Amino acid sequence: MIDRRAFSTLGQADHGWLKARHHFSFGDYYDPARLGHGALRVWNDDEIAPNSGFPPHPHADMEIITYVREGAITHKDSLGNEGRTPAGDVQVMSAGTGIRHAEYNLEPATTRIFQIWIHPDHAGGPPIWSAKPFPKADRSGRLIVLASGIEGDADALPIRAKARVLGATLKAGQSVDYVLGSERRAYLVPAQGAVDVNGVRIGTRDGAAVSREAVLTITAIDDAEIVLVDAA
Repeated sequence: MIDRRAFSTLGQADHGWLKARHHFSFGDYYDPARLGHGALRVWNDDEIAPNSGFPPHPHADMEIITYVREGAITHKDSLGNEGRTPAGDVQVMSAGTGIRHAEYNLEPATTRIFQIWIHPDHAGGPPIWSAKPFPKADRSGRLIVLASGIEGDADALPIRAKARVLGATLKAGQSVDYVLGSERRAYLVPAQGAVDVNGVRIGTRDGAAVSREAVLTITAIDDAEIVLVDAA
């Protein structure tokens, strides 16, 4: 089953410096039918104005993955970590027992990100932050694992959940298959372009909530950039 979540139906917030769309209930947006999908709890589509950002705030017991679509995000946290993650790269924060962090757009133009939260398999553990480049050329025509807690995904950023975040760039007409397994759930969003997922058209920034599909065949209708979360 593939449930298309049209971009126009997503929750939204406009804070001036931040324009956000929420695939799942978040902040002041509440929809009892959209509380998460498996271990996936949050998928925010954020546009952050230049020289602004999220001031220091706490998190605990959540795996927070930031996929930078345009611009760059600068991270600072209570452990002393600091880093700039530009477009095409990914950062992960395992909040564990607790961490305070800030995320800023220090760039001269708008930064656009997907922020994805996944419930960890177990509470606790020391907080960790990491980031890694994932050049789009390496993802051309194939799915690459960006973050994962599944054994064997050695090149991915680690998370504390039996889940994975994948990305791909596809030329119009190209297809990729992903073996999901009928017992697992997935969520897919095209950052750019439109795709066909097992016969269902998913437009730019739409969401596709997937369940009971053993294999996903993803075909680009336009040149497309996709992000897929497999989180049972």
